[in-house]
Amino acid sequence: MTSSIDFTNLPDKAPEFDLAQLLEAGAHFGHQSSKWHPQMKQFIYMEKDGVHIFDLAKTAEQLRLAYNYAYQLGSQKKSLLMVGTKRQAKEFVQAAATDAGTYYITSRWLGGLLTNWEQVGKSIKRMVKIETGLQNNAYDKLTKYERVQLEKEVNRLRRFFDGIRGMKEIPDAIFVVDSVRENIALKEAQTMNVPVFALVDSNADPRDVDLAIPANDDAMGSIKYIVEAIAAGYKAGKAGK
Repeated sequence: MTSSIDFTNLPDKAPEFDLAQLLEAGAHFGHQSSKWHPQMKQFIYMEKDGVHIFDLAKTAEQLRLAYNYAYQLGSQKKSLLMVGTKRQAKEFVQAAATDAGTYYITSRWLGGLLTNWEQVGKSIKRMVKIETGLQNNAYDKLTKYERVQLEKEVNRLRRFFDGIRGMKEIPDAIFVVDSVRENIALKEAQTMNVPVFALVDSNADPRDVDLAIPANDDAMGSIKYIVEAIAAGYKAGKAGK
């Protein structure tokens, strides 16, 4: 991706990221060297036992830029969508996004979520309408079977849209855990000119995103550290701290 954003010129609001904490979180381990993407060479320190090891100083440097960008989004009251659908990421993404007041997707990315936003918006309205009707007993005259079908429908809609229920239009930016897994989201974002910053592992092409944070995207500790840092940046920006 090619972004008009100059991440290096953003106001520096980020804390000092502790390399020892990144190491303890397991952020330094990349994939097997046989599965690497050559464009990640700039972020790799060495190869050990057939596995690439990230240069954590560069990880911290990129995370600093990402924090500053998240801070700016928050300070300008712009919307951020955090995406993490892999098993290890779901809990951390939902918790961090909820705390920071960002939108999130932890279930499967539905194709067309950005490129067919009008239809997605209708689905969200449908979800809210059914929820309200069930709460207000508006469906009391329906048969038990019909009510059960509505409950099934709303549960399915919640699975996909609960984390974006308040989103009125496509987001101003997207943060992604695992750019390879979320390739559909990246393609849609590019089509709609939505900036993407992401946690990328050594098997990913960093050119697919506007800002890459090189780190292990499988280890729970690594995911938690990066996700919480991004959410903290957005939250601090909103609060003007």
